[in-house]
Amino acid sequence: MSDYLRQWFTLVVFGGLAVLLVAAFLGLGSLLRPSRATAQKGISYESGVDPQGGMWSQSNIRYYVFALMFVLFDVEAVFIFPWATRLEVYGVFGLVEMAIFIFILALGLFYAWRKGLLRWI
Repeated sequence: MSDYLRQWFTLVVFGGLAVLLVAAFLGLGSLLRPSRATAQKGISYESGVDPQGGMWSQSNIRYYVFALMFVLFDVEAVFIFPWATRLEVYGVFGLVEMAIFIFILALGLFYAWRKGLLRWI
């Protein structure tokens, strides 16, 4: 068997083993878990609010804006961390660019704060 085929065979064996383990653990979980069907389990869960007759109800837009702000500043960390680990390579140019980036984000945060988007209630 050539080295190329041996590598593919290894990949297929490990892939099959992974699928087999996932199937085994899911099957074992379905055998061991308690299964008591109740009417309460069949009801949709809507953020702690009981659903009203299966009708669609509108949530407050503030929750979505708050989540969007969280995602925005979470993504900011994705850009800042690699920059901080390689600060010496980027030098003064990288420092100025990151200062501009953080300044723009701070302006966005200040705008959201002034508009009252960060108030939960």
